[in-house]
Amino acid sequence: MTDHKLAAAKAAAKMISAGQTIGLGGGKTIVYLASQLAEDPALLSSLTVTSSSFDTTVLLHELGFRLVAPSLISQLDIYFDGCDVFDRQLNALKSGGGIHVMEKLLAAAAEQFVLLGDAGKRREALDPQYPLAIELLPQALGIVRRKIAQLYPGTRFVQRLSSEKNGALISDNGNMLADIYFDTFPDLTQLDRQVKMIPGIVGHSLFLKMAHKAVISGENGIEEVLPAGTDHSSVHA
Repeated sequence: MTDHKLAAAKAAAKMISAGQTIGLGGGKTIVYLASQLAEDPALLSSLTVTSSSFDTTVLLHELGFRLVAPSLISQLDIYFDGCDVFDRQLNALKSGGGIHVMEKLLAAAAEQFVLLGDAGKRREALDPQYPLAIELLPQALGIVRRKIAQLYPGTRFVQRLSSEKNGALISDNGNMLADIYFDTFPDLTQLDRQVKMIPGIVGHSLFLKMAHKAVISGENGIEEVLPAGTDHSSVHA
């Protein structure tokens, strides 16, 4: 049986050239990609790499990559990351890991932002099964909860709690995390603008019109998917 995450990682590795500065997100596909790159000693020694994920950063250090902190990066050649789901325009939700603020920073710094994963991530429209995750200042919890309820009646606001201690789950940036569950998503452009304009919200997990390409593996093999309306929006690699 084909490991589609591994197949997507192998395809992504072919997009990287010696001497580039690249960013890597989190998840199993990214682990596979880092391992693929590390198999080529010449490529390994030539790359400058940063990551939005603590776990990925630890792995990259163990594999011997030249690591740079995100705060020292102003531009990336390519940023690779997975997602929960993406639509025909490559709008994506990246809710699970709670590191979407750092992921979005690196995606915005990249000449190319490439989504990776299996073909099951692909949808005609974003699936409300997956929430919109928000990172918010601890002092703003009550205000943000009330504002979300006013803007989007009927949604569920679920604060993330720690399974390792009593109390809130805290992000890498020292903030709180919460998930907003919709029955159906409102207009995505409006959602993106309204949520990030709420005082106290640091960032949300909708990546609107940010991805340049998705590399996915499925029953049809490897596909490089471009936003709908782009010439050759889906090509088999």
